Amino acid sequence: MSTKYKFIDKDGIYFVSFATISWVDVFTRPVYNEVFIDSVRYCQLNKGLCLHAWCLMSNHAHLVFSRSGQYSHSDILRDLKKFTSKKLIEAIENNPSESRKEWMLNIFSFLFKCNNNNKNYQFWKQDYHPVELNTKEKFTQRLLYLHENSVRSGLVWEPWHYKYSSAIDYYTNEKGLLKIELL
Repeated sequence: MSTKYKFIDKDGIYFVSFATISWVDVFTRPVYNEVFIDSVRYCQLNKGLCLHAWCLMSNHAHLVFSRSGQYSHSDILRDLKKFTSKKLIEAIENNPSESRKEWMLNIFSFLFKCNNNNKNYQFWKQDYHPVELNTKEKFTQRLLYLHENSVRSGLVWEPWHYKYSSAIDYYTNEKGLLKIELL
């Protein structure tokens, strides 16, 4: 049995990235970012998501997380993606000032046909590549990569200036938008 792209250690800490279908830049509007953040909070409170670091970019998300309780890593990620997908599609459909509504919904609608698991739309790409952070070097490398993403993209000069990440928790004494369990 292959162990590639799977969560192996049920008590491990993992880095994952997942992207929107066709890399559609959905998270350029605060209203959609809030849907994602609320969904993460829900998983923290109800699914056993232990969030150690995160970054939400315009078309993808990075998480460093572990789990507690009955839900597995894959259960948590599946539920997070499923719930955010549904809520984000609703938010796009119901946003009267969304100038890209028809374009985005057409992409999400067209591509859902490639996956029998969906009813009308596919928001997230199916894949994600979990990387177990079982050494200090791996953790440090992924944490830097995650927090420097907004700097490399030209959004901010310093990682802790980016609102939609945990960099502020790691680089300052301030707290960010989501509860983080520092490592």
